[in-house]
Amino acid sequence: MCYICNYPSYHVVPGPCDPDDLISGVVFAANYMGCAQLLSEKTPSKNVRMTQAKEAIRRVKAPESNSEPMSEIDLFISTQRIKVLSADTQEVMIDHPLQSITYITDIGNIVVLMARRRVSRPDSQENVETSNHDQYNNHQYKMICHVFDSEDAQFIAQSIGQAFSVAYQEFLRANGINPEDLSQKEYSKLLKTKDMYNDDLIHFSKSENCKDVCIEKSKGEILGVVIVESGWGSILPTVIIANMMHAGPAEKSGAVNIGDQIMSINSTSLVGLPLSTCQSIIKGLKNECRLKMSIVSCPPVTTVLIRRPDIRYQLGFSVQNGIICSLMRGGIAERGGVRVGHRIIDINGQSVVATSQKKMVHILSSAVGEIHMKTMPAAVYRLLTAQEQPVYI
Repeated sequence: MCYICNYPSYHVVPGPCDPDDLISGVVFAANYMGCAQLLSEKTPSKNVRMTQAKEAIRRVKAPESNSEPMSEIDLFISTQRIKVLSADTQEVMIDHPLQSITYITDIGNIVVLMARRRVSRPDSQENVETSNHDQYNNHQYKMICHVFDSEDAQFIAQSIGQAFSVAYQEFLRANGINPEDLSQKEYSKLLKTKDMYNDDLIHFSKSENCKDVCIEKSKGEILGVVIVESGWGSILPTVIIANMMHAGPAEKSGAVNIGDQIMSINSTSLVGLPLSTCQSIIKGLKNECRLKMSIVSCPPVTTVLIRRPDIRYQLGFSVQNGIICSLMRGGIAERGGVRVGHRIIDINGQSVVATSQKKMVHILSSAVGEIHMKTMPAAVYRLLTAQEQPVYI
């Protein structure tokens, strides 16, 4: 791991929780009322967000709503994830990376949590209601709005906001940066001047990258793929095809490739689901003879471009044995295309596959200007280099 410096304690981060508790996770009791999907522009104003939150509440409470009855849940909040657990069984009902949360608000005893869902395309909008303020351009994506009822609504909203602040300081420390060396105002000013280089929204919205494919197979035959998570930092968390069985249905179809991201299979969306759930869904289709998949064609190797003016600006990620293990939400690394769980292959044209941890940290910490990297999911790398044996599903 990268070194943790002895910097000021987390008490400077305001909020209702002990910051150390947020790192491991805190739990609030609540009732889950349901969810609604909305189309949203990329960066709506706070007023628009509040209007969206009220619209989500209205839809969930509407008599004609198809939402399930309120259920008692435990809301788990940490600097990594937000989970909704069944109060009775502790089964994970919903699991969102913290970085996918775009807005949180409390209105009385109601909490609305908004998360990015997936990029909307003109041919896939018929099942999503559009609120009045969303009908003016094509630069839209789907938001899933979860609605909760709790006496601790205000504390829940404040705790999630605090989790973002604690995560920010945690990532600074993980990268050997004293949070006091660079003010939030100065860093925010830098971010406003830098466009996202590896913009998933642009890639996922291009029709030539998105396609529906059909794969024929025999009843009882497996699809013949290995899937892995796309990695925290991806704007659209889903699963990636990491390997394909030789002469298996997936490979023989010629319709999919290693690196492709699976959005849905037989009309079941895989976006935002845990890897184990996605694996179970695919395994459950073993007796189907025809599988229809919505995929986004992506190369297995991700090209990263980080723009760092000088060493005072933290890169915003940490590395262990060549694998990216943490990422600061909204930082210059995330904007440049860095993904948690990816293996760094190349830095500025130099292979770092056999580079030691100490040397890699030195290369990264001293790099300034434009930093070019090539990465791929660590699981894909291990499979391609025969470090692991594939388990096909």
